[in-house]
Amino acid sequence: MEPYYAGWLSILPPVIAITLALLTKEVLSSLLIGILSGTIIYALNVPGVSLLVGPIEIAFNVMVDKIDMNIIIFCSLLGALVYVISMAGGTAAYGKWAASKIKSRRSALLSTSALGAFVFIDDYFNCLTVGTVMKPVTDAHGVSRAKLAYIIDATAAPICIIAPISSWAAAVGSNLKATGAFDSDFAAFVSTIPYNFYALLSLIMIVVVSLTRFDFGPMRAAEKRAEQGDLGALSSPVVDTLDADRTRRGGILDMLLPIASLIVFSVLGLLYSGGYWGEDEAYHTLAAAFGNTTAAQALVWGSCGALIVALLLFVPRGLVSFRGFMDGVVEGMKTMLTANIILVLAWTISGVCRDLLQTPQFVESIVAGGQASGALLPAIVFVVAGFLSFSTGTAWGTFGILIPIVVPVAQAIDPNLLVVTLSATLAGSVFGDHCSPISDTTILSSAGAGCNHVEHVSTQLPYALVVAGACFAGYTVAGVSGGSLVLSLGTAIAVLAALIIGIRLFHPALRTENAQTA
Repeated sequence: MEPYYAGWLSILPPVIAITLALLTKEVLSSLLIGILSGTIIYALNVPGVSLLVGPIEIAFNVMVDKIDMNIIIFCSLLGALVYVISMAGGTAAYGKWAASKIKSRRSALLSTSALGAFVFIDDYFNCLTVGTVMKPVTDAHGVSRAKLAYIIDATAAPICIIAPISSWAAAVGSNLKATGAFDSDFAAFVSTIPYNFYALLSLIMIVVVSLTRFDFGPMRAAEKRAEQGDLGALSSPVVDTLDADRTRRGGILDMLLPIASLIVFSVLGLLYSGGYWGEDEAYHTLAAAFGNTTAAQALVWGSCGALIVALLLFVPRGLVSFRGFMDGVVEGMKTMLTANIILVLAWTISGVCRDLLQTPQFVESIVAGGQASGALLPAIVFVVAGFLSFSTGTAWGTFGILIPIVVPVAQAIDPNLLVVTLSATLAGSVFGDHCSPISDTTILSSAGAGCNHVEHVSTQLPYALVVAGACFAGYTVAGVSGGSLVLSLGTAIAVLAALIIGIRLFHPALRTENAQTA
Protein backbone atom coordinates (compact mmCIF):
# COMPACT_ATOMS: atom_id res chain seq x y z
CA MET A 1 0.00 0.00 0.00
CA GLU A 2 1.26 3.42 -0.97
CA PRO A 3 1.67 5.85 1.95
CA TYR A 4 -0.28 9.10 2.09
CA TYR A 5 1.06 12.22 3.82
CA ALA A 6 -1.85 13.19 6.06
CA GLY A 7 -0.18 16.04 7.96
CA TRP A 8 -1.84 16.76 11.29
CA LEU A 9 -4.54 14.19 10.50
CA SER A 10 -1.91 11.49 11.02
CA ILE A 11 -2.10 12.02 14.79
CA LEU A 12 -5.90 11.90 14.87
CA PRO A 13 -6.28 8.09 15.24
CA PRO A 14 -4.25 7.79 18.47
CA VAL A 15 -5.89 10.94 19.85
CA ILE A 16 -9.33 9.40 19.21
CA ALA A 17 -8.28 6.06 20.72
CA ILE A 18 -6.73 7.65 23.81
CA THR A 19 -9.66 10.02 24.40
CA LEU A 20 -12.23 7.24 24.07
CA ALA A 21 -10.22 4.93 26.33
CA LEU A 22 -10.04 7.55 29.07
CA LEU A 23 -13.74 8.45 28.73
CA THR A 24 -15.21 4.95 28.39
CA LYS A 25 -12.63 2.99 30.43
CA GLU A 26 -12.75 0.39 27.64
CA VAL A 27 -9.54 0.04 25.67
CA LEU A 28 -10.30 -2.63 23.04
CA SER A 29 -13.19 -0.85 21.30
CA SER A 30 -11.33 2.48 21.63
CA LEU A 31 -8.31 1.08 19.81
CA LEU A 32 -10.52 -0.47 17.13
CA ILE A 33 -12.27 2.86 16.51
CA GLY A 34 -8.88 4.61 16.40
CA ILE A 35 -7.59 2.11 13.85
CA LEU A 36 -10.67 2.46 11.65
CA SER A 37 -10.51 6.26 11.82
CA GLY A 38 -6.96 6.06 10.46
CA THR A 39 -7.83 3.66 7.65
CA ILE A 40 -10.88 5.78 6.73
CA ILE A 41 -8.65 8.87 6.47
CA TYR A 42 -6.37 6.83 4.19
CA ALA A 43 -9.26 5.48 2.08
CA LEU A 44 -10.76 8.96 1.61
CA ASN A 45 -7.53 10.37 0.23
CA VAL A 46 -6.04 7.53 -1.82
CA PRO A 47 -7.62 6.88 -5.23
CA GLY A 48 -8.90 3.39 -5.92
CA VAL A 49 -9.54 2.41 -2.30
CA SER A 50 -13.12 1.38 -1.56
CA LEU A 51 -14.65 3.25 1.36
CA LEU A 52 -16.96 0.30 2.10
CA VAL A 53 -14.50 -2.57 2.56
CA GLY A 54 -11.19 -0.75 2.16
CA PRO A 55 -10.71 0.47 5.76
CA ILE A 56 -11.29 -2.98 7.25
CA GLU A 57 -9.10 -4.70 4.67
CA ILE A 58 -6.31 -2.16 5.18
CA ALA A 59 -6.50 -2.55 8.96
CA PHE A 60 -6.24 -6.33 8.62
CA ASN A 61 -3.24 -6.07 6.30
CA VAL A 62 -1.43 -3.70 8.66
CA MET A 63 -2.22 -5.99 11.61
CA VAL A 64 -0.75 -9.01 9.84
CA ASP A 65 2.33 -7.02 8.87
CA LYS A 66 2.99 -5.55 12.33
CA ILE A 67 2.22 -8.45 14.66
CA ASP A 68 5.26 -9.79 16.51
CA MET A 69 4.51 -13.43 17.23
CA ASN A 70 7.58 -13.83 19.41
CA ILE A 71 6.20 -11.27 21.88
CA ILE A 72 2.73 -12.85 21.77
CA ILE A 73 4.23 -16.30 22.43
CA PHE A 74 6.45 -14.96 25.22
CA CYS A 75 3.53 -13.26 26.97
CA SER A 76 1.41 -16.40 26.64
CA LEU A 77 4.16 -18.69 27.95
CA LEU A 78 4.85 -16.35 30.86
CA GLY A 79 1.14 -16.42 31.71
CA ALA A 80 1.35 -20.21 31.62
CA LEU A 81 4.42 -20.19 33.88
CA VAL A 82 2.72 -17.95 36.44
CA TYR A 83 -0.35 -20.18 36.42
CA VAL A 84 1.47 -23.50 36.95
CA ILE A 85 3.62 -21.96 39.71
CA SER A 86 0.39 -20.93 41.44
CA MET A 87 -1.07 -24.40 40.87
CA ALA A 88 1.92 -25.95 42.64
CA GLY A 89 1.56 -23.59 45.59
CA GLY A 90 4.75 -21.66 44.88
CA THR A 91 3.09 -18.25 44.75
CA ALA A 92 1.29 -18.73 48.06
CA ALA A 93 4.48 -20.01 49.72
CA TYR A 94 6.49 -17.06 48.41
CA GLY A 95 3.82 -14.63 49.57
CA LYS A 96 3.94 -16.04 53.11
CA TRP A 97 7.74 -15.98 53.16
CA ALA A 98 7.95 -12.44 51.79
CA ALA A 99 5.32 -11.23 54.24
CA SER A 100 7.45 -12.56 57.10
CA LYS A 101 10.59 -10.82 55.79
CA ILE A 102 9.17 -7.59 54.38
CA LYS A 103 7.45 -6.02 57.35
CA SER A 104 6.23 -2.70 56.01
CA ARG A 105 4.46 -1.18 53.05
CA ARG A 106 7.45 1.05 52.42
CA SER A 107 9.78 -1.95 52.27
CA ALA A 108 7.43 -3.69 49.84
CA LEU A 109 7.50 -0.71 47.47
CA LEU A 110 11.27 -0.25 47.74
CA SER A 111 11.81 -3.98 47.14
CA THR A 112 9.65 -3.80 44.03
CA SER A 113 11.60 -0.78 42.79
CA ALA A 114 14.93 -2.50 43.47
CA LEU A 115 13.89 -5.63 41.58
CA GLY A 116 12.73 -3.48 38.66
CA ALA A 117 16.11 -1.75 38.61
CA PHE A 118 17.89 -5.10 38.73
CA VAL A 119 16.02 -6.63 35.77
CA PHE A 120 17.46 -4.25 33.19
CA ILE A 121 18.01 -6.57 30.23
CA ASP A 122 14.68 -5.95 28.51
CA ASP A 123 11.55 -3.95 29.30
CA TYR A 124 9.05 -6.67 28.33
CA PHE A 125 10.87 -9.14 30.55
CA ASN A 126 11.03 -6.54 33.32
CA CYS A 127 7.31 -5.72 33.28
CA LEU A 128 6.03 -9.26 33.50
CA THR A 129 8.72 -10.73 35.76
CA VAL A 130 8.61 -7.97 38.41
CA GLY A 131 4.82 -8.09 38.50
CA THR A 132 4.81 -11.87 38.86
CA VAL A 133 7.29 -11.88 41.73
CA MET A 134 6.11 -8.85 43.70
CA LYS A 135 2.31 -9.02 43.46
CA PRO A 136 1.97 -11.28 46.52
CA VAL A 137 4.19 -8.92 48.52
CA THR A 138 2.46 -5.66 47.62
CA ASP A 139 -0.97 -7.26 47.98
CA ALA A 140 -0.08 -8.35 51.51
CA HIS A 141 0.75 -4.74 52.43
CA GLY A 142 -2.32 -3.15 50.83
CA VAL A 143 -0.62 -1.52 47.85
CA SER A 144 -3.04 -0.79 45.03
CA ARG A 145 -2.43 -2.57 41.75
CA ALA A 146 -2.35 0.87 40.10
CA LYS A 147 0.67 1.86 42.18
CA LEU A 148 2.34 -1.49 41.51
CA ALA A 149 1.79 -0.98 37.77
CA TYR A 150 3.30 2.52 38.02
CA ILE A 151 6.43 1.26 39.78
CA ILE A 152 6.80 -1.56 37.25
CA ASP A 153 6.40 0.82 34.31
CA ALA A 154 8.70 3.47 35.78
CA THR A 155 11.48 0.94 36.35
CA ALA A 156 11.15 -0.76 32.96
CA ALA A 157 11.97 1.53 30.02
CA PRO A 158 13.68 4.20 32.21
CA ILE A 159 16.10 1.56 33.52
CA CYS A 160 16.65 -0.12 30.15
CA ILE A 161 17.45 3.19 28.42
CA ILE A 162 20.33 3.90 30.84
CA ALA A 163 21.67 0.32 31.02
CA PRO A 164 24.63 -0.16 28.65
CA ILE A 165 23.86 -3.88 28.36
CA SER A 166 20.21 -4.11 27.39
CA SER A 167 18.00 -4.58 24.34
CA TRP A 168 17.33 -0.82 24.39
CA ALA A 169 21.02 0.04 24.30
CA ALA A 170 21.34 -2.26 21.31
CA ALA A 171 18.46 -0.58 19.49
CA VAL A 172 19.86 2.90 20.14
CA GLY A 173 23.34 1.79 19.13
CA SER A 174 22.13 0.50 15.78
CA ASN A 175 20.51 3.87 15.02
CA LEU A 176 23.63 5.77 16.11
CA LYS A 177 25.81 3.61 13.90
CA ALA A 178 23.64 4.43 10.89
CA THR A 179 24.31 8.17 11.30
CA GLY A 180 28.07 7.70 10.89
CA ALA A 181 28.63 10.60 13.31
CA PHE A 182 30.32 8.65 16.09
CA ASP A 183 33.52 6.64 16.29
CA SER A 184 31.85 4.24 18.73
CA ASP A 185 28.08 3.90 18.95
CA PHE A 186 28.47 2.20 22.37
CA ALA A 187 30.54 5.08 23.74
CA ALA A 188 28.03 7.55 22.30
CA PHE A 189 25.19 5.75 24.06
CA VAL A 190 27.06 5.76 27.38
CA SER A 191 27.68 9.50 27.01
CA THR A 192 23.91 10.13 26.84
CA ILE A 193 23.19 8.47 30.21
CA PRO A 194 23.98 11.46 32.51
CA TYR A 195 21.80 13.71 30.31
CA ASN A 196 18.85 11.30 30.15
CA PHE A 197 16.90 13.37 32.63
CA TYR A 198 13.57 11.58 32.24
CA ALA A 199 15.03 8.20 33.15
CA LEU A 200 17.01 9.57 36.10
CA LEU A 201 14.20 11.72 37.48
CA SER A 202 11.66 8.90 37.07
CA LEU A 203 13.79 6.79 39.40
CA ILE A 204 13.97 9.67 41.89
CA MET A 205 10.17 10.00 41.72
CA ILE A 206 9.78 6.28 42.40
CA VAL A 207 11.90 6.59 45.56
CA VAL A 208 9.87 9.61 46.69
CA VAL A 209 6.58 7.79 46.08
CA SER A 210 7.82 4.68 47.90
CA LEU A 211 9.17 6.54 50.93
CA THR A 212 6.61 9.30 51.44
CA ARG A 213 3.24 8.09 50.08
CA PHE A 214 3.22 10.97 47.62
CA ASP A 215 -0.23 10.13 46.21
CA PHE A 216 -2.20 12.68 44.22
CA GLY A 217 -4.73 12.71 41.42
CA PRO A 218 -6.30 9.39 40.38
CA MET A 219 -3.53 7.50 42.19
CA ARG A 220 -4.72 8.89 45.50
CA ALA A 221 -8.22 7.57 44.84
CA ALA A 222 -6.79 4.14 43.98
CA GLU A 223 -4.74 4.08 47.19
CA LYS A 224 -7.75 5.14 49.27
CA ARG A 225 -9.73 2.23 47.80
CA ALA A 226 -6.82 -0.08 48.59
CA GLU A 227 -7.00 1.01 52.24
CA GLN A 228 -10.59 -0.24 52.23
CA GLY A 229 -9.51 -3.61 50.82
CA ASP A 230 -10.11 -2.94 47.11
CA LEU A 231 -6.67 -3.27 45.54
CA GLY A 232 -8.04 -2.82 42.03
CA ALA A 233 -7.00 -6.31 40.92
CA LEU A 234 -8.51 -7.58 37.70
CA SER A 235 -11.20 -10.15 38.40
CA SER A 236 -10.15 -13.53 37.09
CA PRO A 237 -11.91 -16.81 37.86
CA VAL A 238 -8.64 -18.59 37.15
CA VAL A 239 -6.64 -16.57 39.66
CA ASP A 240 -9.45 -16.53 42.21
CA THR A 241 -9.64 -20.32 42.10
CA LEU A 242 -5.91 -20.67 42.60
CA ASP A 243 -5.81 -18.15 45.42
CA ALA A 244 -8.59 -20.02 47.18
CA ASP A 245 -6.63 -23.29 47.05
CA ARG A 246 -4.33 -23.31 50.07
CA THR A 247 -3.83 -27.11 50.14
CA ARG A 248 -0.87 -27.21 47.75
CA ARG A 249 2.41 -28.45 49.21
CA GLY A 250 4.67 -26.22 47.19
CA GLY A 251 7.41 -24.20 48.82
CA ILE A 252 9.20 -20.96 48.11
CA LEU A 253 11.70 -22.67 45.78
CA ASP A 254 8.81 -23.76 43.60
CA MET A 255 8.46 -20.12 42.63
CA LEU A 256 12.06 -18.94 42.79
CA LEU A 257 13.64 -21.76 40.76
CA PRO A 258 11.36 -21.37 37.70
CA ILE A 259 11.76 -17.57 37.80
CA ALA A 260 15.55 -17.91 38.17
CA SER A 261 15.50 -20.35 35.25
CA LEU A 262 13.55 -17.82 33.20
CA ILE A 263 16.22 -15.19 33.88
CA VAL A 264 19.17 -17.51 33.20
CA PHE A 265 17.73 -19.03 30.02
CA SER A 266 16.67 -15.61 28.72
CA VAL A 267 20.15 -14.14 29.24
CA LEU A 268 21.73 -17.19 27.59
CA GLY A 269 19.24 -16.85 24.74
CA LEU A 270 20.13 -13.17 24.32
CA LEU A 271 23.82 -14.05 24.13
CA TYR A 272 23.24 -16.96 21.75
CA SER A 273 21.03 -15.02 19.34
CA GLY A 274 23.57 -12.20 19.47
CA GLY A 275 26.36 -14.48 18.27
CA TYR A 276 28.35 -14.67 21.51
CA TRP A 277 29.28 -18.28 20.78
CA GLY A 278 29.18 -17.90 17.01
CA GLU A 279 31.99 -17.94 14.47
CA ASP A 280 32.21 -14.16 14.11
CA GLU A 281 34.64 -12.98 16.79
CA ALA A 282 33.25 -9.45 16.54
CA TYR A 283 30.33 -10.59 18.72
CA HIS A 284 32.37 -12.43 21.35
CA THR A 285 31.93 -9.63 23.91
CA LEU A 286 28.85 -9.01 26.04
CA ALA A 287 28.26 -5.52 24.63
CA ALA A 288 28.57 -6.67 21.02
CA ALA A 289 26.38 -9.73 21.55
CA PHE A 290 23.62 -7.75 23.24
CA GLY A 291 23.89 -5.22 20.43
CA ASN A 292 23.24 -7.96 17.86
CA THR A 293 20.62 -9.97 19.72
CA THR A 294 17.02 -10.75 18.86
CA ALA A 295 15.44 -10.07 22.23
CA ALA A 296 11.90 -11.31 21.58
CA GLN A 297 13.11 -14.65 20.27
CA ALA A 298 15.49 -15.08 23.21
CA LEU A 299 12.64 -14.42 25.65
CA VAL A 300 10.59 -17.18 24.02
CA TRP A 301 13.51 -19.58 24.53
CA GLY A 302 13.83 -18.45 28.13
CA SER A 303 10.14 -18.96 28.91
CA CYS A 304 10.16 -22.40 27.26
CA GLY A 305 13.19 -23.38 29.36
CA ALA A 306 11.50 -22.12 32.54
CA LEU A 307 8.35 -24.14 31.79
CA ILE A 308 10.44 -27.28 31.31
CA VAL A 309 12.15 -26.66 34.66
CA ALA A 310 8.73 -26.18 36.29
CA LEU A 311 7.49 -29.44 34.73
CA LEU A 312 10.50 -31.38 36.05
CA LEU A 313 10.16 -29.71 39.45
CA PHE A 314 6.42 -30.14 40.01
CA VAL A 315 5.26 -33.36 38.33
CA PRO A 316 7.76 -35.90 39.78
CA ARG A 317 7.03 -34.59 43.30
CA GLY A 318 3.30 -34.94 42.81
CA LEU A 319 2.50 -31.24 43.24
CA VAL A 320 0.50 -31.46 40.01
CA SER A 321 -0.16 -34.29 37.57
CA PHE A 322 1.24 -34.16 34.05
CA ARG A 323 -2.24 -33.68 32.64
CA GLY A 324 -2.96 -31.01 35.24
CA PHE A 325 0.28 -29.25 34.32
CA MET A 326 -0.60 -29.19 30.61
CA ASP A 327 -4.13 -28.00 31.37
CA GLY A 328 -2.55 -25.29 33.52
CA VAL A 329 -0.36 -24.18 30.62
CA VAL A 330 -3.46 -23.71 28.46
CA GLU A 331 -5.37 -21.89 31.19
CA GLY A 332 -2.37 -19.68 31.90
CA MET A 333 -2.16 -18.67 28.27
CA LYS A 334 -5.82 -17.68 28.42
CA THR A 335 -5.06 -15.21 31.23
CA MET A 336 -2.87 -13.23 28.81
CA LEU A 337 -5.45 -13.14 26.02
CA THR A 338 -6.69 -9.60 26.71
CA ALA A 339 -3.15 -8.22 27.01
CA ASN A 340 -2.18 -9.91 23.74
CA ILE A 341 -5.21 -8.48 21.94
CA ILE A 342 -4.38 -4.98 23.21
CA LEU A 343 -0.79 -5.43 22.02
CA VAL A 344 -1.91 -6.45 18.53
CA LEU A 345 -4.32 -3.51 18.27
CA ALA A 346 -1.65 -1.11 19.55
CA TRP A 347 0.83 -2.34 16.95
CA THR A 348 -1.86 -1.94 14.29
CA ILE A 349 -2.76 1.66 15.12
CA SER A 350 0.95 2.48 15.27
CA GLY A 351 1.46 0.93 11.83
CA VAL A 352 -1.48 2.84 10.36
CA CYS A 353 -0.08 6.15 11.62
CA ARG A 354 3.59 5.52 10.85
CA ASP A 355 3.42 3.63 7.56
CA LEU A 356 0.20 4.79 5.91
CA LEU A 357 -0.43 8.32 7.21
CA GLN A 358 3.28 9.18 7.63
CA THR A 359 3.27 10.60 11.14
CA PRO A 360 7.12 10.53 11.17
CA GLN A 361 7.27 12.86 8.17
CA PHE A 362 4.85 15.24 9.87
CA VAL A 363 7.02 15.30 13.00
CA GLU A 364 10.16 15.69 10.87
CA SER A 365 8.68 18.85 9.38
CA ILE A 366 8.11 20.19 12.92
CA VAL A 367 11.71 19.47 13.89
CA ALA A 368 13.03 21.02 10.69
CA GLY A 369 10.96 24.12 11.33
CA GLY A 370 12.63 24.56 14.72
CA GLN A 371 16.23 24.45 13.51
CA ALA A 372 16.81 28.14 14.11
CA SER A 373 16.18 27.83 17.85
CA GLY A 374 19.69 26.67 18.75
CA ALA A 375 19.61 27.19 22.51
CA LEU A 376 16.15 25.65 22.75
CA LEU A 377 16.95 22.67 20.51
CA PRO A 378 17.25 20.05 23.32
CA ALA A 379 13.98 21.17 24.93
CA ILE A 380 12.17 21.25 21.57
CA VAL A 381 13.45 17.80 20.64
CA PHE A 382 12.37 16.44 24.04
CA VAL A 383 8.80 17.68 23.48
CA VAL A 384 8.66 16.46 19.87
CA ALA A 385 10.02 13.02 20.79
CA GLY A 386 7.53 12.74 23.64
CA PHE A 387 4.65 13.75 21.38
CA LEU A 388 5.61 11.27 18.65
CA SER A 389 6.19 8.42 21.08
CA PHE A 390 2.89 9.11 22.85
CA SER A 391 1.01 9.22 19.54
CA THR A 392 2.52 6.06 18.07
CA GLY A 393 3.10 4.09 21.28
CA THR A 394 6.67 3.16 20.45
CA ALA A 395 9.87 4.56 21.91
CA TRP A 396 12.05 2.43 19.63
CA GLY A 397 10.22 3.67 16.55
CA THR A 398 10.52 7.25 17.78
CA PHE A 399 14.25 7.36 18.29
CA GLY A 400 14.63 5.31 15.12
CA ILE A 401 12.84 8.13 13.29
CA LEU A 402 14.36 11.12 15.08
CA ILE A 403 18.02 10.16 15.61
CA PRO A 404 18.87 10.38 11.87
CA ILE A 405 17.19 13.81 11.82
CA VAL A 406 18.39 15.22 15.14
CA VAL A 407 22.09 14.31 14.84
CA PRO A 408 22.84 16.35 11.68
CA VAL A 409 20.63 19.22 12.91
CA ALA A 410 22.55 19.43 16.21
CA GLN A 411 25.89 19.16 14.42
CA ALA A 412 24.95 22.03 12.14
CA ILE A 413 23.62 24.32 14.89
CA ASP A 414 26.02 23.64 17.78
CA PRO A 415 28.22 20.50 18.01
CA ASN A 416 28.49 21.08 21.78
CA LEU A 417 24.79 20.26 22.05
CA LEU A 418 24.99 16.99 20.10
CA VAL A 419 25.07 14.64 23.10
CA VAL A 420 22.48 16.69 25.01
CA THR A 421 20.10 16.75 22.05
CA LEU A 422 20.58 13.04 21.48
CA SER A 423 19.81 12.42 25.15
CA ALA A 424 16.69 14.59 24.86
CA THR A 425 15.58 12.41 21.95
CA LEU A 426 15.93 9.24 24.03
CA ALA A 427 14.37 10.84 27.11
CA GLY A 428 11.39 12.18 25.17
CA SER A 429 10.89 8.81 23.51
CA VAL A 430 10.75 7.09 26.90
CA PHE A 431 8.43 9.79 28.30
CA GLY A 432 5.89 9.37 25.51
CA ASP A 433 6.14 5.59 25.68
CA HIS A 434 5.68 5.75 29.45
CA CYS A 435 2.43 7.75 29.15
CA SER A 436 0.83 6.26 26.07
CA PRO A 437 -2.05 3.80 26.53
CA ILE A 438 -1.13 2.20 23.20
CA SER A 439 2.48 1.56 24.25
CA ASP A 440 3.33 -2.13 24.56
CA THR A 441 5.38 -1.40 27.70
CA THR A 442 2.40 0.31 29.33
CA ILE A 443 0.14 -2.57 28.34
CA LEU A 444 2.53 -5.17 29.73
CA SER A 445 2.93 -3.20 32.97
CA SER A 446 -0.84 -3.36 33.42
CA ALA A 447 -0.79 -7.07 32.65
CA GLY A 448 2.14 -7.75 34.97
CA ALA A 449 0.46 -5.93 37.85
CA GLY A 450 -2.98 -7.37 37.15
CA CYS A 451 -4.33 -3.82 36.91
CA ASN A 452 -7.04 -2.35 34.71
CA HIS A 453 -5.18 -0.82 31.79
CA VAL A 454 -7.08 2.47 31.64
CA GLU A 455 -6.69 2.93 35.40
CA HIS A 456 -2.94 2.38 35.07
CA VAL A 457 -2.70 5.03 32.36
CA SER A 458 -4.79 7.60 34.25
CA THR A 459 -2.97 7.09 37.58
CA GLN A 460 0.49 7.15 36.04
CA LEU A 461 0.07 10.19 33.78
CA PRO A 462 0.22 12.93 36.48
CA TYR A 463 3.54 11.61 37.82
CA ALA A 464 5.00 11.33 34.33
CA LEU A 465 3.95 14.90 33.51
CA VAL A 466 5.55 16.25 36.69
CA VAL A 467 8.83 14.53 35.82
CA ALA A 468 8.58 15.71 32.20
CA GLY A 469 8.08 19.31 33.32
CA ALA A 470 11.28 19.15 35.35
CA CYS A 471 13.08 17.58 32.39
CA PHE A 472 11.94 20.36 30.07
CA ALA A 473 13.45 22.91 32.44
CA GLY A 474 16.67 20.91 32.57
CA TYR A 475 16.98 20.67 28.80
CA THR A 476 16.24 24.39 28.43
CA VAL A 477 19.13 25.19 30.77
CA ALA A 478 21.31 22.64 28.96
CA GLY A 479 20.74 24.45 25.66
CA VAL A 480 21.36 27.90 27.10
CA SER A 481 24.47 26.81 29.03
CA GLY A 482 26.08 24.97 26.13
CA GLY A 483 25.48 21.54 27.61
CA SER A 484 26.57 22.02 31.23
CA LEU A 485 25.65 18.81 33.06
CA VAL A 486 25.91 20.34 36.52
CA LEU A 487 23.62 23.26 35.72
CA SER A 488 21.08 21.34 33.65
CA LEU A 489 20.75 18.24 35.84
CA GLY A 490 20.81 20.41 38.96
CA THR A 491 18.00 22.53 37.52
CA ALA A 492 15.94 19.47 36.61
CA ILE A 493 16.28 18.01 40.11
CA ALA A 494 15.53 21.38 41.74
CA VAL A 495 12.40 21.88 39.63
CA LEU A 496 11.25 18.34 40.39
CA ALA A 497 11.70 18.99 44.12
CA ALA A 498 9.83 22.30 43.82
CA LEU A 499 6.94 20.65 41.97
CA ILE A 500 6.68 17.87 44.56
CA ILE A 501 6.73 20.37 47.42
CA GLY A 502 4.23 22.59 45.62
CA ILE A 503 1.81 19.71 45.05
CA ARG A 504 2.14 18.70 48.69
CA LEU A 505 1.41 22.26 49.83
CA PHE A 506 -1.43 23.11 47.47
CA HIS A 507 -3.14 19.75 46.80
CA PRO A 508 -6.17 19.91 49.16
CA ALA A 509 -5.99 16.34 50.46
CA LEU A 510 -2.21 16.37 50.85
CA ARG A 511 -2.37 19.77 52.56
CA THR A 512 -4.79 18.34 55.11
CA GLU A 513 -2.52 15.37 55.73
CA ASN A 514 0.50 17.64 56.17
CA ALA A 515 -1.39 19.71 58.75
CA GLN A 516 -2.44 16.59 60.64
CA THR A 517 1.12 15.27 60.60
CA ALA A 518 2.44 18.59 61.90
